[in-house]
Amino acid sequence: MNKLVSIINNNKTFLLFISFLFIFRGAVADWHPVPTGSMKPTILEGDVIWENKLAYDLQIPFTDISLARLGEPKRGDIIVFTSKAANKRMIKRLMGLPGETIEIKKNQLFINGHAANYSKLRDPILEPVREGDKEEGVYALESIGSLTHVMQVKPHYYNPMKNYGPITIPKDQYFVMGDNRDNSADSRYYGLIPRSEIRGHATRILLSLNTKESFKPRMERFFKMLK
Repeated sequence: MNKLVSIINNNKTFLLFISFLFIFRGAVADWHPVPTGSMKPTILEGDVIWENKLAYDLQIPFTDISLARLGEPKRGDIIVFTSKAANKRMIKRLMGLPGETIEIKKNQLFINGHAANYSKLRDPILEPVREGDKEEGVYALESIGSLTHVMQVKPHYYNPMKNYGPITIPKDQYFVMGDNRDNSADSRYYGLIPRSEIRGHATRILLSLNTKESFKPRMERFFKMLK
């Protein structure tokens, strides 16, 4: 017992740091390595994203229990959520809000009957910098009102969800999609996301390691803001 007390006394600073880090990751912010390409080209395999856990709720650390609402998710937010339907944590872009009607026709998104606009089709500036990160497909800017972000489709890739809906989103539920539209299991597959499953807002890339090239760092992606 005395030995244990001595160890604690001699390592107070370190133990306090570990305790702070534990609470910080549980309630304030967290970071997650991304293993899949469902959000390409915005997020690549090997990116480590920073999650603001206080963006929407004050939660009891390491639980799904919300103590207070601090903000509301917005269209275009890249959200981190724990999907009960998929039985895993997921990162997707929020595209449909409560009360809206969503429909997809040949990969074109419609919200309340208004079609999203697509521009800069096949513009190389929208593609990932490195050849190994690029995929065969069409990169474009998708615009809905003032929201604009990069997405990609694969015209020759079979995707049964190129057509979807229409559906109307109930209160406190959200429609999410991956930016890699023909290679993303999202609300088209697993259904709408209840607000209670949303954990936080992914705001930037902390660092990036190329998983296809022996985890070499992609320095150009370090601390990059997500949009």
